[in-house]
Amino acid sequence: MVAALREQNGDSGSLALLARPRTIAVVTGQQVGLFSGPAYTIFKALTAVRMAQELTGRGIPAVPVFWLATEDHDLAEVDHAWVFNQDATPSRVAVTSSVVNGGPVGDVKLNQLPWAELRAGLGDLPFAADVIARLQSAYQPGETFGSAFGRFLQNILGGYGLLYLDPLAPAIRELAAPFLSDTVTLVPELLGALRRRNSELLAAGYHAQVQVEDNSSLLFLLSDGKRTAIRWNEGRFAARDRSYSAAELQAMADRLSPNALLRPVMQDFLLPTISYIGGPSEVAYMAQAQVLYDQLLGRMPVIFPRNSFTLLDTRATKLLDRYGLHLPDVLDHEAGVKSRIAKRLVPDGLAEQFHSLQSATERSLDNLRNQLSRFDPTLEFASKKSSAKILYQLERLSQKTAREALRRDEKATRDASYLIDLLYPHRHLQERFYSIVPFLAKHGLDLPERVFGLTQTVCPDHMVRTI
Repeated sequence: MVAALREQNGDSGSLALLARPRTIAVVTGQQVGLFSGPAYTIFKALTAVRMAQELTGRGIPAVPVFWLATEDHDLAEVDHAWVFNQDATPSRVAVTSSVVNGGPVGDVKLNQLPWAELRAGLGDLPFAADVIARLQSAYQPGETFGSAFGRFLQNILGGYGLLYLDPLAPAIRELAAPFLSDTVTLVPELLGALRRRNSELLAAGYHAQVQVEDNSSLLFLLSDGKRTAIRWNEGRFAARDRSYSAAELQAMADRLSPNALLRPVMQDFLLPTISYIGGPSEVAYMAQAQVLYDQLLGRMPVIFPRNSFTLLDTRATKLLDRYGLHLPDVLDHEAGVKSRIAKRLVPDGLAEQFHSLQSATERSLDNLRNQLSRFDPTLEFASKKSSAKILYQLERLSQKTAREALRRDEKATRDASYLIDLLYPHRHLQERFYSIVPFLAKHGLDLPERVFGLTQTVCPDHMVRTI
């Protein structure tokens, strides 16, 4: 394994440490998306580095390893990235000339790259030129999605001791072949164990994160540039229009590829993994994968949640303070966010009058409803319904007043758009939507160092930080 990693990483202190008998690995990974994929890719990597450093500091030698998920075959998931400009306006940049052939995305060669669209999307952000230069040094003609992704991460995360592992590399495939060969012979038992686990999860109130079909084999076949699902039925395997015996599949184990549940088990067959750093979905499907670990490895790493961030700039921080908002207030439809901001723009005297009127009206209606109930209990329902209508109309008038205040204040409208686009773009968490690229372009190439200073292993909660 050390020799195989040397081919991909060259010599390093981390590799020398991994070669020592008692060294363990803290592993994370991500699909090889355009321009590094979602920003949380970097947060995953830095969490793994932090945990490896803390373990090493406690006398347990550990190295961080990043698994480049090059075997996935859904190109539409990775052929684009989202960025923003100085006004936090979202822009989508995508590779449109890559061939979609159903093969591993890590092997897809990059042709025309959207440099003009990227420059336009980043606008006048202060470090845009520096970031684009770093990207162009990694995303060169002839590179693949996998190789360019790895080169860019190495470029911006240099100095953290990460080792990168591409499972499509021939040396890695050779090492994984015995594991995949053993899996072929155990498919019936593994499928039975997964079905029982899925039933247990459903009975406990959860759901199966990864659906396991009746004819699944947990395996794919890499052949003719494609990644084809292998089906299992009554002791035979089939891929496309050909059938295989178990022995035939075992003889071509170096051309097999694991599915989402089997992949982490193969990963930890190859590496001395003490912990895997995952996002929410990965953590969830590890509850299914546990039964595969039990049967194939007899051990399982500690599953640890990646650090999760929303990064604010000084403008966003000031706007939240000005309008009395917190991050959850922005995680809403645009109309809801603007309504909250609008209420802060109503003149104080008018706002107080609305509040006083609503309070007084509510008290008077309560008193009236009590008297009506004593006079004739059959009037109670009618009085409640009428009271609700009166209070609704007052609230509606208050909201109309707030919207008018927002309409008159163009700056507040721009402020609302800025907060929404930066913190909850297209109703997604920032870290899941934007690439790390616009944050580097806004805050500088030392951003990973500053984020690493915020990274920790004592609390899995989402963190909101001003950069």
